[in-house]
Amino acid sequence: MPVNDRSLVGQEVAGYYIEDIVGKGGMAVVYLALDPRLSRRVALKILNPVLSVDDRFRQRFILESRTVASIEHPNIIPIYEANADADGVLYIAMRYVDGLDLRRLIYDRGALPIGQANQIVAQVAAALDAAHAHDLIHRDVKPANILLAGDHVYLTDFGITKHRTSISGLTQTDQFIGTPRYMAPEQINKEHIDGRCDQYALACVAYEALSGRLPFPRDNDIALLWAHLAEQPTPLSQVRPELPVEVDGVMMRALAKSPEQRYPSCTAFVTALRDAISGQPAVPFPTQSSAVRQGRKANPGGSARPSRLPLVVATLIAAVAALTLVVLIVMTQKGDSWARYQSTTAAPLTFDYPADWTVKTHGDLFAVASPHASEFEAMFVSGAAADWTAVNQVITGDTDNAVGVYVQVSDALSASATAAQMKAMLEGLLPGEIVVDQPVPDRAGDSDATRYDGSLRDRNSGNRLGFVSYVIDRRPKPVLVLYFCAKNRCDDTTQGRVRQSVHLS
Repeated sequence: MPVNDRSLVGQEVAGYYIEDIVGKGGMAVVYLALDPRLSRRVALKILNPVLSVDDRFRQRFILESRTVASIEHPNIIPIYEANADADGVLYIAMRYVDGLDLRRLIYDRGALPIGQANQIVAQVAAALDAAHAHDLIHRDVKPANILLAGDHVYLTDFGITKHRTSISGLTQTDQFIGTPRYMAPEQINKEHIDGRCDQYALACVAYEALSGRLPFPRDNDIALLWAHLAEQPTPLSQVRPELPVEVDGVMMRALAKSPEQRYPSCTAFVTALRDAISGQPAVPFPTQSSAVRQGRKANPGGSARPSRLPLVVATLIAAVAALTLVVLIVMTQKGDSWARYQSTTAAPLTFDYPADWTVKTHGDLFAVASPHASEFEAMFVSGAAADWTAVNQVITGDTDNAVGVYVQVSDALSASATAAQMKAMLEGLLPGEIVVDQPVPDRAGDSDATRYDGSLRDRNSGNRLGFVSYVIDRRPKPVLVLYFCAKNRCDDTTQGRVRQSVHLS
């Protein structure tokens, strides 16, 4: 398989014709593809070839993907095929849903209406309970894996599920599975896991949908993992005062550090959440501990846990586990390690960027962080008359790395500018032909900002860089923080991390 993900566009893979990239994660790329046999478009997920080296993983992947395909549930994305191509690379063909995912909806609108949030998490809970009934654990429940087709919800990314009898943590190829923002403590500690880790993640998603913020907003992975292991989130009723305080008790139970203290199922959790919101009396669902005492039905073949360690000792063990895990993630996953830009005259703020990028601070004019910082520095410093030759080679030859962050201070900027005004402002600062969409009030880190999406286009070659930019009013001059890329959409995970990390000096 080619190394450049975009090189597959226009090619045939396992009988599917690749049309475009629609998503990318640490372990797979998802393409929009045409299945000519049935004249339908599919979402074709192609896993990182390194995973195919592990025979046990490959066999389990195909078996469990086919198990998911056999589950007929309206909220589980239908899987059409799961196999390996002629080169042994693993792929899944599934229904293509042309709609938003929950991550994008929350990003665009913030906290959702209570009724809409209830409806979404209830459908996800039903999908998870159906999977758990087949002894499959999702392990990566997060807003990006929740697809919205109108009022209908699909839970996707079941391709790297795991059976509840296996051990959480890493695959044989040392690929870490899960997303730290939504990861249960037992998953962090690499303990035995079951469907209750999905319930914990769903509770994190519900918290975010109802509040517009993560239950544990932290600046780095160590602090984030520690919070999951040892801290409590801000009560939801304090973040969204219209919610009754009874909601806090429901969330506390679903987010319990010990899986035995959570609800017996995901549906039980969302039922309790709905009742708390509506003011109905709580139904006493049994905890896992009581289920174990009643014949160990919730954990067949399992054994009772020993008595708990004293809290201090347990906390120390959790801290060591979190630190060890973070080191492992940094060592084994390129791009998951982040560095922090330190404030300068050119860019009087701090922000996070992937540690394998290079940073260039050009005098007191601007700063740029990118895998190809030198090429972009040379282009940006030349302004409207820039020569795009070097950057065009990056765009066409290394598309995935034609990405970066550009920061500039200028009194020509204004956070209250219209799209037409911003276009005129940027034409005096940036290279190429400028297109700017309508402004949207937003935030960049801890500052109010105005978001302007758009693109830069080389008039000679026609090559373009899309961008997501934020203008922040700062005295004496406003600041522009611009995230650019050569893909169809620049609103990706890296852009979100950069935006959330911005802090003015």
